[in-house]
Amino acid sequence: MANHKSSLKRIRNSEVKRLRNRYQSRTTRNAMKKLREADKKEAETLFPSVVSMIDKLAKNNIIHDNKASNLKSQLAKHVNAL
Repeated sequence: MANHKSSLKRIRNSEVKRLRNRYQSRTTRNAMKKLREADKKEAETLFPSVVSMIDKLAKNNIIHDNKASNLKSQLAKHVNAL
């Protein structure tokens, strides 16, 4: 166990951030699955919100910028192919 006050605080903060990151990425993955299973009209309405979620993950360095671009590209191709 850590001995310094700052180390203990860092451990607490890290745990909070880890849980928040996990929640946000899980929510985004579920939204992407929902978009892939949706019909064309529903997918077109979901698409902007899912892209926004992906952009927020990339902005907060939860996922890499290139991964975000790849995900958005794949989803756009999927929606256009419907």
